[in-house]
Amino acid sequence: MTERRWSVVTVTYNSAETLRRCWHNESRPYEWIVVDNCSADDSVQVAEKLGARVIQLAENVGFAKANNIGLREAGEYVLFANPDLELRPDGLTVLKRHLDVHGGLVAPQLLSAEGIPQPNGRGFPYATAKLGNRRVWPLNRLHGSYRILAGPGESVYVAWVMGAAVAARTAEFVELGGWDERFFLYYEDHELGLRSWQLGRPVVLLGDVRWTHHWARATNSVHWSRAHNLELRSARTFFGIFPEFLIGLPPASRRHRTAARLVGSPVNAEPGVQRCQPPR
Repeated sequence: MTERRWSVVTVTYNSAETLRRCWHNESRPYEWIVVDNCSADDSVQVAEKLGARVIQLAENVGFAKANNIGLREAGEYVLFANPDLELRPDGLTVLKRHLDVHGGLVAPQLLSAEGIPQPNGRGFPYATAKLGNRRVWPLNRLHGSYRILAGPGESVYVAWVMGAAVAARTAEFVELGGWDERFFLYYEDHELGLRSWQLGRPVVLLGDVRWTHHWARATNSVHWSRAHNLELRSARTFFGIFPEFLIGLPPASRRHRTAARLVGSPVNAEPGVQRCQPPR
């Protein structure tokens, strides 16, 4: 089966209960690699019992670095999947078919537990768009195209996809440079998508693969926490790399020309058409 060429990399941190709820499928025609960030609970034991090959780290190295550790063990295709994702193995065939034609990064359309599509595809991450996404008035009325969905039969170019589920051909992901380890947690998926576009590799949301994601972002709470500190630190790093999304200079459409032209538009199904070319 083609799925056996896949490795699924999951980073855990005190994720035992989530693993029990979301990874109970006994039929797993892919290699499951769990990289544990020094959990204090029984995440390692639960993952092993569920059939994962576990890489147990001596300290919490963060999401990006842990993913890169798993990447080094991956097969021909790699899917980075959060512990709170319910993966349906038949979707891997669809993701592979897309990657073999278009390359780059691809993500399934994520759904809530109630089956409501989650906007895991995103447009350009302007600071105002991100604040509007948190329903900060009046910015919530701007950047209506920031949250991107893909229905069945649709595949849509996006600026970046949430790191809860993102797939690539492993060799291409390595050539891309892997995850940026300057980010401990948060914003690493923003940077990854934009870097992929800059290197001529498209980022796509695929509506024919629809997986449930039990999304519980820690920074949605109004009470300040360590998660908020981590997000703020990552935001400073991100906007330092991409000031155009904070202050508008240089213009994003100039620095990200191909993405600006394609994001939000459908992917042409004909092989070779609209495939991005790396910058000269």
